[in-house]
This record gives sequence, C-alpha cells and structure tokens, in this order.
Amino acid sequence: MSDESAHRAGFVSIVGRPNAGKSTLLNALVGEKIAITAHQPQTTRTTIQGVLTTPSAQIIFVDTPGIHKSDTLFNKRMMETVRSALAAVDLVLFVADAARPPSEEDRHSVSALPPATKSFLVLNKIDRLGDKRLLLPVTEQYTAWHAFAEVIPVSARTGNGLDELKRFIIRYLPEGPPLFPEDYVTDQPMRFIASEIIREQILRATREEVPHAVAILIDTWEETPTLARIAATIYVERPGQKTILIGNKGQMFKKIGAGARRELEQRLGSKVFLSLFVKVKPNWREDPSFLSAVDWRSMLGSEGTAE
Repeated sequence: MSDESAHRAGFVSIVGRPNAGKSTLLNALVGEKIAITAHQPQTTRTTIQGVLTTPSAQIIFVDTPGIHKSDTLFNKRMMETVRSALAAVDLVLFVADAARPPSEEDRHSVSALPPATKSFLVLNKIDRLGDKRLLLPVTEQYTAWHAFAEVIPVSARTGNGLDELKRFIIRYLPEGPPLFPEDYVTDQPMRFIASEIIREQILRATREEVPHAVAILIDTWEETPTLARIAATIYVERPGQKTILIGNKGQMFKKIGAGARRELEQRLGSKVFLSLFVKVKPNWREDPSFLSAVDWRSMLGSEGTAE
C-alpha cells in the first residue's frame, strides 16, 4: 500500500469534445488564467500546460484542443497534439458537458482514451442542471462506453466539486518529488500568451466565420520595467473577414485592441503600447510553414526581455 502522506507528482491530460469547458477547468484548477476561453468551440488550438503546486503534490495539467473532425491540415495538427497529450501521462480527465445528452460524437471522443491509462469522467457545468438526478443517465451512458476510474461532477465556473477533484487526482498520481520549481505555472512563452490574449478579444467580439479564420503573430516585442511595446499582425483568410474585424470606422478594431491592451497590462504589470495590423492570407490553415510559425514552440527564446 502506498504512503498517503508521501509527496506525489505527475502529468494529467484534460481532453473532451469542443465546448466542454476544458480551458475554464484548467484555469480554475490552477487558480490562474492560463488558457483563453470563449463561447465558440475549438478555442484551444494546442496543448497548454498549467502547473498546480501544493505542499503535498505537484499536478502538471495539459489542456488540449477539443476532439473533432480533422478536415484541414490545421485541424489534423490539433488532433495530433491531442494524441500526443494522451501518451505517457499518469491520468486523463475526460471532460463532458453534464447539461447535454451524450451524442455519437461524444462516443467517438471517448473511444480515443488510452485503455492502459486511468481516466476520470469529469461531468462539468452541473450549475446548469436544475435537477441533479439528470446526472444519472448521462453517467450511465459514458460509463457504458469506457471503464472510468472515477466519476466526478463539477462546475468549473462556480468551483463546485473542484476540491474533491483535486483530492482524487492527487490520490491517483505516483509518488515522487516536484518536477518543476514551486513558482512555475505554465510552459507558454509570454509572446504566445500575448497572441492568445489578442485572439481571445477577437473571439469575444466577433461571430460567425471570423474566429476560426484568425491567426496572430507577434512581430516585435520590446520591454522595459515600465513599458512594453508590442506589435502584432492578425491574419485572416478573406477580405470580408478583414472588413468585419476593422468594423465601422475602425470601431471593432479599436475595441479589440483596447481589450487586449488592458489584459496585457494586468499580466505584465506595466504599461503596454500595442500596435495591431490585419492582413489577408488565403488558406493559411493549409500552409505548413505558416502553421509552424504560429506554433508557440517556435516562439521560445524569442521574447527579448520578456519572461
């Protein structure tokens, strides 16, 4: 029998269908905003690491894109990151929307879970259920599809059930020392976080076709202790999308820039001078070299003085 008082550490992947609330759950578990959130599905485009360190454990959460049909090179790459995140982890959290009946797409997503790795069914959004008895048929359907080690209802939005979820996670992790320094929170470079903050503002301000046709590249980054000068280009696929982003007399563009600047100032703790540009790049989702350029791994070590 393992020592319950021993320190534990390990990797926990968060997977599920788009819009199940995976990124909101990651942020709530870590206690800090690591991943952007929005009402649109497929907000998360790559794996994002968030680390929770407690006196007794260190949990390295790996948020992933929602499991979906791979109809473009971009989507195929996203699904490759999901498969990678399911390999060689200690535990998998399969996040499902408790307020929505399980569908054939959900069954397909569950089938992607590795049989050799223990998985929890995390039924999220229970705050949207007027009658908690509705959890029973949802639970029965998911557990018929997969042998989950635990089933834990939570609300990432209100925090209900999260303490219990953390306790169960720690119980299933292997004994071992911390894998990262105590103050380590995420593997994302600040340059990528900045691009995601800009993209989040676009997701929240626009509808329809624009969000998934948008990619952000940070062009320049100059930082002093009191001021950060950041220039970024927003890429879209069609001229009409550029028109929507700019808006009437540039009002939409000003709104996006102002929102991004405010959050960047909070994140950096300094004044931010943000310059945004928009360019049309047809079919960027099928361009391998461009997809590599917007991958956060290509941004490592490219932030100047940013940390």
